[in-house]
Amino acid sequence: MKKPCILCVAITGSLPTKADNPAVPISLQEQIESTQSAFEAGATIAHCHVRNDDESPSSDPEKFLRLMEGIKKTCPDMIIQFSTGGRGRSHEERGQMLFLKPDMASLATGSVNFPTSIYENPPSLINDLANSMQNHSIKPEVEIFDLAMLYNAIQMVKDGLLLEPVHVQFVFGIRNALPAKKNILEFQIDELKK
Repeated sequence: MKKPCILCVAITGSLPTKADNPAVPISLQEQIESTQSAFEAGATIAHCHVRNDDESPSSDPEKFLRLMEGIKKTCPDMIIQFSTGGRGRSHEERGQMLFLKPDMASLATGSVNFPTSIYENPPSLINDLANSMQNHSIKPEVEIFDLAMLYNAIQMVKDGLLLEPVHVQFVFGIRNALPAKKNILEFQIDELKK
């Protein structure tokens, strides 16, 4: 029996710029076209970031709305997931687009050291984002960058802040966080099942 595979694509991410790679899709139209190509190749979830005119990360609801509308038009069956990531944005900005009710949104359940900065996710922000996602019927994609985040997510389920079944993304290979090792993945999956 074949097992289904879900392919999630982050077309642009929050950091790469045209200076890093001229092919990085930054404008909304470039992102819509790249998402359509990924959809036609089999991707089913689009993890969406939007950018300011200077290519820096943005949480602008108008940009998210236009991106979502474009993806829905060109990829009607694609699951749309907004990023609530924090690079370059205040805590207040990070969830301001959730009223648009995408299918999913990212939710990091703790803070972690990145190579040159701290990815700050204090408990009050995590809870506010989780509550907003529940209020707007958005499925969180729980991002696990470090082991403590897994246990925080498990506690959030117990507290009713996350509804089962929980959609979890294990993130590996970022310097200063979890290394990409099979035994660590297996351990986390076993802990999640308990």
